[in-house]
Amino acid sequence: MNPHLKAYIERYVYLEPAEYEVLVGYFEEKRFKKKALLLESGQVCRYNYFLLQGLVRCFYLDANGNEQITQFGKEFWWVTTMDSFINEVPSLITIQAIEDVRALSINKEQLEEVYKKIPKMERLFRRVAENWLIAQQRNSHFFMKANSKERYQKLVTSIPNFVQRVPQYMIASYLDISPEYLSEIRKLP
Repeated sequence: MNPHLKAYIERYVYLEPAEYEVLVGYFEEKRFKKKALLLESGQVCRYNYFLLQGLVRCFYLDANGNEQITQFGKEFWWVTTMDSFINEVPSLITIQAIEDVRALSINKEQLEEVYKKIPKMERLFRRVAENWLIAQQRNSHFFMKANSKERYQKLVTSIPNFVQRVPQYMIASYLDISPEYLSEIRKLP
């Protein structure tokens, strides 16, 4: 069992050694080079990824053909497009590696088997989904009220070293501002 995934699981549930032995057979390690697509818009999302190394971005193309980043993923976070993964419908979102990525993947059928064999894992994924939804709602609420500088400062403080790893134009897209305006914000005290 990967020690990072094990530590993550232990934040939510306790598994017996025998349960870890069962679980390890369901995850496959995958590697993606920088700029590779983990999922392309229009495809059905077949995997839920636990990132071990690297960064990804999730984005869609707006009506003008511009990329709009909806979220990022970093080490020890789960990344998928939930609607596509659960409902097996084409994804509206593309997931792309920003850096070389190493991830553990599990498909929907495997995940359902895990839930049957290790019921505690269903609780883990429910809690992960709840935490993700809470974070999304808090971010949405904050983004509606905060100005651009406040949104940038929150990003800088909430995920240390993140902005040093992500190109400025991607951060600007996520914050829904121009790269030039982001450059001005970064100069302010």
